[in-house]
Amino acid sequence: MAKKPAPPPKKTVYRDSEDGQFVDKKYAEKHPKTTEKERVPVVPPGKAKD
Repeated sequence: MAKKPAPPPKKTVYRDSEDGQFVDKKYAEKHPKTTEKERVPVVPPGKAKD
């Protein structure tokens, strides 16, 4: 049997719930009611889908 490829590494990002803008961790921790924490896959340069 062939081995499954390893899942891509993930990065934690923070977004403002109202407008979707990325914010830094410090801002997100101060405003927990209006920010969301997300885990997104990290795509190596040159492998992005067009």
